[in-house]
Amino acid sequence: MMNNDPQNMTSECEMEMQSKKVQELRDSGIDPYGVPFDKKQSVQDIRQNEQDSVDHQVKVKIAGRIMAFRRHGKAIFADIQDRTGKIQIYAKKDTLGEKPFEVFKGLDLGDVIGIEGQVFKTHSGELTVVVEQFVFLSKCLHPLPEKWHGLKDVEIRYRKRYLDLIMNPEVRNIFYVRSRVLRELRSFLDGRDFLEVETPMMQAIPGGALARPFVTFHNALGIELYLRIAPELYLKRLIVGGMEKVYEINRNFRTEGISVRHNPEFTMLELYQVYGNVETMMQLTEEMISTLVLRILGTYRVTCQGMEIDFTPPWKRLNLREIIRQEGEIDILEDSMETMKKTAHSVGIPCEETWDRGKYVNEFLDVFVQPHLVSPTFVLEYPIEISPLARAKKSDPRVAERFELFIGKEELGNAYSELNDPFEQKKRFIDQANKREHGDVEAHLIDDDYIEALEYGMPPTGGLGVGIDRLVMLLTDSPSIRDVILFPILRPRLD
Repeated sequence: MMNNDPQNMTSECEMEMQSKKVQELRDSGIDPYGVPFDKKQSVQDIRQNEQDSVDHQVKVKIAGRIMAFRRHGKAIFADIQDRTGKIQIYAKKDTLGEKPFEVFKGLDLGDVIGIEGQVFKTHSGELTVVVEQFVFLSKCLHPLPEKWHGLKDVEIRYRKRYLDLIMNPEVRNIFYVRSRVLRELRSFLDGRDFLEVETPMMQAIPGGALARPFVTFHNALGIELYLRIAPELYLKRLIVGGMEKVYEINRNFRTEGISVRHNPEFTMLELYQVYGNVETMMQLTEEMISTLVLRILGTYRVTCQGMEIDFTPPWKRLNLREIIRQEGEIDILEDSMETMKKTAHSVGIPCEETWDRGKYVNEFLDVFVQPHLVSPTFVLEYPIEISPLARAKKSDPRVAERFELFIGKEELGNAYSELNDPFEQKKRFIDQANKREHGDVEAHLIDDDYIEALEYGMPPTGGLGVGIDRLVMLLTDSPSIRDVILFPILRPRLD
């Protein structure tokens, strides 16, 4: 497939010239693709010890990619970049010798080299390393992009993430923050005696969420399998087995639309705590995320896409029924289906004849509630129709002991008191199966093995799921989920 982007095309002539350079290096006894090099310092190390390095004429050994090149006769200035930053290097013929200097002159932008030399400051005060020795580590055959910013380049950035990472330090920082988020989550949960576990990614029966799964086929077994949409039912089997606190940072797969909020492959934190409930999960969620934000950013106050978000606990709590009644003038539990339909039409929701009350509630949530929730907010008491795995509230069985967490106008988490009654769970599964027969492809299948696990007795339990990708979006002020996934799913290019 030909890439017709002029920014990244390398002509046949240019490739021939670069290939010739590679061969000339080999003919002269230089390996253009690396020799052992024991890097001793990073650019950050040198800058952190700047004054001491200059005062004591310290020699350093660093490696990185050439990002700028300035030739001045018998002297050359260049910028070299590693994962911690850039620094200027200075090569001159008198120091390197004639032959090595000629090789250095032939370097291209993008070449990866290792250098040894002394640290000093130029007359203009620029921290610089004199190149006393250098080695090739990898030859770059393509020109680096001259400009790499703006919406016009966004698709190319996702498709060629390696170039995006080379040219944009702020993009690299997003993924350092992402890694830190995962470390902090693990540290928080490990410190509270949670056990990290792994559950199957391929499942005979997809469950744990209302979503459409990807289907695959196992040739040896001769059966269809599904990529998991959630690990919930397997994690709760572990609760039955006596693992009282478990969590999994997991990849889930749902065949749904691609947007700034959705990618078919995404990362979730899911956890379960025995003898917990929805209140336990609210307390845990609030403490976990606010602690994480403070540790990573040093403040509870975050700016994301122009919104000022304050993570300082305690967080706001709202009742779903009350806020929809306030904003949409409709009672989601009492009003008739015809009234629900009329309200949906009045606000431009393209409803379908097969919709039940739960479908309308989800749509009303998107229209009347979500756009107003900037600061961290727990939205409570969802209808039982859209909560098939949650315990019903004793004082009102029409709603579940459940919350969703909204931050920055996005849904970030979902939690509830887990349904542990096998008779009620089987009834709910049968109701879901009936919905599936009537065309709801996201409805649950009946999982008899899970029902049997519940029949052995699952203690009262609280469960929580948090979207990692959306959390990283908030902490890095990223407008799209694709900005925080290294290799997001994209449509194939036709050119």
